[in-house]
Amino acid sequence: MNAPVKLGHPKALYVLFMAEMWERFCYYGMRALLTLYLINTLMMGDEAAFAIYGAYTALVYAAPVLGGKLADSLLGYRNAVILGGILMAIGEFVILGGTESWLYLGMGAIIVGNGYFKANISSIVGKLYDDGDPRKDSGFTIFYIGINVGALLATTVCAEVGIKFGYHYGFALAGVGMILGVLVFIFGSGRFKEHSAPPNPERLYAKDFGPFNRFHLTIFGSLLAIPLLFLLIKYNQVVGILLAVVAVYVIFTLLSTAFSGDKVLRDRILVLIILMFFNIVFWACFEQAGTSLTLFAERNVDREIFGWEMGSATTQFFNPLFILIFGSIFSVMWVKLSAIKKNPSIPAKFAFGIIQLGLGYLVVLLGNAFVSPEYLVPLWTVTFLYLLHTTGELFLSPIGLSMVTKLAPKEMTGTVMGAWFLSFAGSNYLAAIIASATGGHEQGASDAAIAESLEPANTLATYVDVYSNMGFITIGIGVFLLIISPFLNKMMHGVK
Repeated sequence: MNAPVKLGHPKALYVLFMAEMWERFCYYGMRALLTLYLINTLMMGDEAAFAIYGAYTALVYAAPVLGGKLADSLLGYRNAVILGGILMAIGEFVILGGTESWLYLGMGAIIVGNGYFKANISSIVGKLYDDGDPRKDSGFTIFYIGINVGALLATTVCAEVGIKFGYHYGFALAGVGMILGVLVFIFGSGRFKEHSAPPNPERLYAKDFGPFNRFHLTIFGSLLAIPLLFLLIKYNQVVGILLAVVAVYVIFTLLSTAFSGDKVLRDRILVLIILMFFNIVFWACFEQAGTSLTLFAERNVDREIFGWEMGSATTQFFNPLFILIFGSIFSVMWVKLSAIKKNPSIPAKFAFGIIQLGLGYLVVLLGNAFVSPEYLVPLWTVTFLYLLHTTGELFLSPIGLSMVTKLAPKEMTGTVMGAWFLSFAGSNYLAAIIASATGGHEQGASDAAIAESLEPANTLATYVDVYSNMGFITIGIGVFLLIISPFLNKMMHGVK
């Protein structure tokens, strides 16, 4: 007899939805304001601001490699998420010191906290569903909507408060949001207790080091990592080297696991590694939102609506808004397509996502045809750009999270999820390099040089050139992936 089909979703999913929503409110609230804060308050040049932003966001996504490993082997997912949320809140409040040094310290705390929080809450979601449960993709898409509710609140409330009243108010709101997320997670954790406990509680809490146990030492080690991250952000040129070293280690670990098992395990891990590289392509272009696209909106987009001028950072809200509009539709669509056996393979979904991303950047060419005498393109330019980026994201990002939990060996789910987030780290570092191609002014330049570099005609021409090139290149990459997707799908051995 066939097992009955389960309907609805576990109630624990909605607890995790709310916790992740507030954590994303914290992260995106700070991210929305960061580039503008670096340039307008700390008086940095565009390239220096992009470098710091890129190093910070890269380290944010690299940290889950270690955070996932510690949760798998020692802490358990519940402890890791709570510790991470507390550190992120502390980091937001440290930034309120108002200097470059306080900013770097706060960033360090947020990086460590995100390393514990991000990979492990996603791993809990994956463990709510049995193998082969058709609700898993839908569940991850619902969870992804929670991410974007938080991002929408961050890019409207935090962004507007920060721009209108002072950046420190926006950062403080982000910290309050993280505290709310931790409280939601703690009070709802009974619903997923069996999925988030430490693998060996006796080993974790035994007092092996005088009055301290391994949990205490993990906290101490996490705090000691913050000054190190301070230095990495300040001297951000070494972050690229660090990422390369970590990437080699992670890929070696994955390949060692792959070739120590059977053909199915080997093929699945190889597909994971290949799709990680395509993931880097997508997010390196997508993650212009917090850097060059925000400055594009500030310098060359007409943001006035019925006499009210939208803040340049607030234009980032289009992405989470469209996620909320289309997220539920996509969630239902994947289930319906599966029922009639028409659901595209995971590699094909990635390809369609990359193609839509490229089409989004080509919208800038269309907007340039309607440029005003002040060299401002209409607001609909970034609206439709973000629309196509969002539909591309829905083809790729929640599907990617679900894919990792399906393809990863059960005993190393957190580690592989950390490796998946490492590809986001590479994306963000590369995104900062791409953003630098959009020009802007150099730190310490004379007023005359700054004025010339920021002439609207000059900045618009550069943005149109860079974005159109990105569009054509990413469309080509997406088409290539679509061509090879049947071969990759075969290597997944039945995983849908």
